[in-house]
Amino acid sequence: MMLEIEAKRARLTAVERQLAELGVLHELAMSAFKFDEARQVQERITVLERERAGLVEGLPAAVPPVPAGPVPVIVRRRRPAQRLRPLRR
Repeated sequence: MMLEIEAKRARLTAVERQLAELGVLHELAMSAFKFDEARQVQERITVLERERAGLVEGLPAAVPPVPAGPVPVIVRRRRPAQRLRPLRR
């Protein structure tokens, strides 16, 4: 079970890296007015986004770390607001 989860996490990391790279390629193609190339990249992005959604759905939620001990809280007193003197002309 743990090996399967680790494999999914590794694949998720790879998919996210590919999506980042494809996002850059898409932006470059759009800025160079290469719309056919941008459309092909967008199709690849769509496929990878579906795969990423499936991987995220299949993974357990990350458990937030438990704090080691009580967190100290510092309460500071507010200073009274200082009145500003009007500007002289």
